[in-house]
Amino acid sequence: MDEGSSRIRRRVSVRKRNRPSLEILLAAPTADELKPGEDEKAEEEEEEMGAGSPRRKTVGVQPVENNDSEEDMFGDYDSFAENSLIAQVDDLEQKYMQLPENKKHDTDLATEDLCSENIRHNQLSITTIGSFTELKTDEHTKNQSGHEDISIEPGADLLYELPSSQVLYFENLQNSSNELGNQSTKERDWNSSSHKTVSEELPQNSIEQPQQNDEFSSKVRTSSDVNRRKSLKDHLKSAMTVNAKAQMPIFSRTKQLKETHLSEEINVAKKAIESSSDDVGPFYSLPSKVRDLYVQFKGIEKLYEWQHTCLTLTSVQERKNLIYSLPTSGGKTLVAEILMLQELLCRRKDVLMILPYVAIVQEKISGLSSFGIELGFFVEEYAGSKGKFPPIKRREKKSLYIATIEKGHGLVNSLIETGRISSLGLVVVDELHMIAEGSRGAVLEMTLAKILYTSKTTQIIGMSATLNNVEDLQEFLQAEYYTSQFRPVELKEYLKINDAIYEVDSKAENGMTFSRLLNYKYSDALKKMDPDHLVALVTEVIPNNSCLVFCPTKKNCENVAEMICKFLSKDYLKHREKEKQEVIKNLKSISSGNLCPVLKRTIPLGVAYHHSGLMSDERKLLEEAYSTGVLCLLTCTSTLAAGVNLPARRVILRAPYVAKEFLKRSQYKQMIGRAGRAGIDSVGESILILQEKDKQQALELISRPLENCYSHLVQEFTKGIQTLFLSLIGLKIATHLGDIYHFMSGTLFGVQQKILLKEKSLWEITVESLRYLTEKGLLQKDTILTENGLTQKDASYKSEEWFQYSFHITKLGRASFKGTIDLAYCDILYRDLQKGLEGLVLESLLHLIYLTTPYDMASQCDPDWMIYFKQFNQLSPAEQNVAALVGVSENYIGKKVSGQAIKKTVDKDIVNRLYLSFVLYALLKETSIWSVSEKFNMPRGYIQSLLTAAATFSCCVLHFCEGRAKQLYNAGYKSLAHLANANPEVLIKTIDHLSRRQAKQIVSSAKMLLHEKAEALQGEVEELLRLPADFPPVEKA
Repeated sequence: MDEGSSRIRRRVSVRKRNRPSLEILLAAPTADELKPGEDEKAEEEEEEMGAGSPRRKTVGVQPVENNDSEEDMFGDYDSFAENSLIAQVDDLEQKYMQLPENKKHDTDLATEDLCSENIRHNQLSITTIGSFTELKTDEHTKNQSGHEDISIEPGADLLYELPSSQVLYFENLQNSSNELGNQSTKERDWNSSSHKTVSEELPQNSIEQPQQNDEFSSKVRTSSDVNRRKSLKDHLKSAMTVNAKAQMPIFSRTKQLKETHLSEEINVAKKAIESSSDDVGPFYSLPSKVRDLYVQFKGIEKLYEWQHTCLTLTSVQERKNLIYSLPTSGGKTLVAEILMLQELLCRRKDVLMILPYVAIVQEKISGLSSFGIELGFFVEEYAGSKGKFPPIKRREKKSLYIATIEKGHGLVNSLIETGRISSLGLVVVDELHMIAEGSRGAVLEMTLAKILYTSKTTQIIGMSATLNNVEDLQEFLQAEYYTSQFRPVELKEYLKINDAIYEVDSKAENGMTFSRLLNYKYSDALKKMDPDHLVALVTEVIPNNSCLVFCPTKKNCENVAEMICKFLSKDYLKHREKEKQEVIKNLKSISSGNLCPVLKRTIPLGVAYHHSGLMSDERKLLEEAYSTGVLCLLTCTSTLAAGVNLPARRVILRAPYVAKEFLKRSQYKQMIGRAGRAGIDSVGESILILQEKDKQQALELISRPLENCYSHLVQEFTKGIQTLFLSLIGLKIATHLGDIYHFMSGTLFGVQQKILLKEKSLWEITVESLRYLTEKGLLQKDTILTENGLTQKDASYKSEEWFQYSFHITKLGRASFKGTIDLAYCDILYRDLQKGLEGLVLESLLHLIYLTTPYDMASQCDPDWMIYFKQFNQLSPAEQNVAALVGVSENYIGKKVSGQAIKKTVDKDIVNRLYLSFVLYALLKETSIWSVSEKFNMPRGYIQSLLTAAATFSCCVLHFCEGRAKQLYNAGYKSLAHLANANPEVLIKTIDHLSRRQAKQIVSSAKMLLHEKAEALQGEVEELLRLPADFPPVEKA
């Protein structure tokens, strides 16, 4: 039987892959383990294998060749004739059927129950591993001494070369042959108490002498046996025919070699980075493949000289924190990317990259994902509602987290909480000057301060084009500083006053020198429509070159785009006409056939507007069209300057204002920095259009230094220092007053305290903030007996009672911290949720939508009262009940419409929040942003932003409520069904701080939701079972 089985194995010719050896699965006993009298039989088998058999009989085993051709899987035995593989299977099965009745049952199980036999096979193969190792060692010893030639099984990787169905077949076939072969084998002793013998795994009655088989060879098989044998034969024939025709996966030898080479280069790069050598490796301590990928994906063949200098700085080699500053378009990002790849590939650490806006995060995700695929690391997005906290912990591949400022803060918090902050090897902050931008700057400062305080191994890299007081930032980040004035394309700055254009010249007396007069013939109509000569300025460069026109407001962007198009020649229509029609077609396809009427008129002429009023998909399409030259002119707001990288030959500033505020130097530098396209233009131009009244202020603008970066940690009270203290205590970074004060001393605010604090000291600010949080019920004081943490300079405040306390976070505080809720709204949210628990209206989704409408957007909302009144009147009675429950009446809305005086005080934020809830509710019902935009007279981009903000806030509310949810879950109430069947009295005893009324509300709400779910499922079942209305009629015979 062993001989028949081996014949089958050696007749299968297949391609080799890197798989576990078949010898482990098919290990045979050694010569010493054979029974007396069987040595001769084994020698005969070896002689047979040596005579014309594909099996090799040598001391040095020849490797199986790689076969990349479409070779027949069965080699020369590809027919179903008498000498075919199927015939051998047939013979094998006949021997099965000759077994006695008490053994046939086991064989039937092996044939019929593949899954059970497969498990059984695994047991057998595991027990043979130790023996196989001994066998291999013995064989090696014998070969070394030349005593004996050993015949090695060919195709050591055989099982893994076959389709899965055949692998399963051969596994079970081998099990069966082992059963029969073991009938002629003594019970084996493996010389190890930790391994069972093969015969112990088999039924005892299977261990018989082979002579016993002859006693049953003349027995007549029943018709059922014959049918079953035929059935199995047909099944095998069918399955193996299909598998023989199936296309085997081809693994490129070249690709395997490339991957091996990359792995070797990474190992070399690791050693180079760890050593103190100046050798920068193939590509700055990175594999040469990284250099090839930059050529392939980004067309970068050589680094600028400043980039090389920066990457080879001693401070960078020693992994010190670094701040570097260059003009816009200087190539800052490439340096950061190379440092990130070093951390991911060579040091095997995770990396966090913090970017200011969602659009830039998505652009960077798109640009680096291809590198992640090729080099073997994950690129994860943390923006909007995306991102998992804490991030998934990966064993092998490392992760590059690309996050907005807020999401980056949440990510760092989660890593600190789970004790994984040391896994973060590098943090890169783009647009570091954002640290001075209001509440977002405060969040960025908190994030960096926590990293500095909790991890001594995490490197921080900050970059910006607009930094001034770098010394403060250096002290805060404990960083080195590098700067250069390099620009790949020269930038020339101009000012336009009336018809004259002046070049900015710092050496001139008044900061500018006359350049030229505009030479463009204006009609009277054109002068009235275009007093600033925009048409003349843009037609000097378009359509062959690109131009950006920055406007103060969104409405002004649209008006300027339309105005310019009215006076452009019809020749502009012919420029890349087909591509522009394709852009229009794509815009319609993403908007369900809708198209902005302004864009419909301007795109054929190569002009479009770009601002936050557009949906994100619309902006992406227009950006792509502009980048490829299909559109040659964009009218845009200042946000484009800080957003995606869209350079232009000429940049025009329509006015020195952003909305109604005069330009800051940093804003001006960012806008004009878009002028000049590397590799395309030899020079870039910026033109600032001025009125006489703004001339003096503008001259100061272009000559003064950049604004300083100052901390907003205390200025943004609820989003700044209070949130920081709550998270410090919640994460147990610092719980004692002295520790908290020490932490504050290391922030940017602590560095700048002498400048920012005039009346109070940092100690007083710290104590006052902690007192406020305690009074609000977010923190609780614990008395301590020591004065640890107080420094000598604090001696004057030892009379304060507060030095005696440490702090711990309350449940409300933890909910606010976990949900990242603005502390100005946490008590309001808690009150709203409590009110909702007492009387949640489930007849419609309006109440739930109201609870997840963000508070901050409500405070900025200005409702259209006529639309508000109209929408209010269309509410159902249940929905009007929601309005009454939150405190907004129809009478109040009606008086606002008519302009009547209102005596009763109503919270404006609640009224505005309900209005935004109507917008979200309409969006839920109608699904089209365009129709909702028209109904509420709101920009579709604003509605999309509202939707994104609501999704993010709903996640915050979810985390805010997790405390009670976790209590219920830990108490065993793990599903809606558990709660629906709960006893309120038991809930009160089980869950802390749960009132009887709340317990009843939870149970009744769960029952109602469960009932609604059951009805929905029932309706779905009925719908599935119902005969379709358009079912074709059955023709009668």
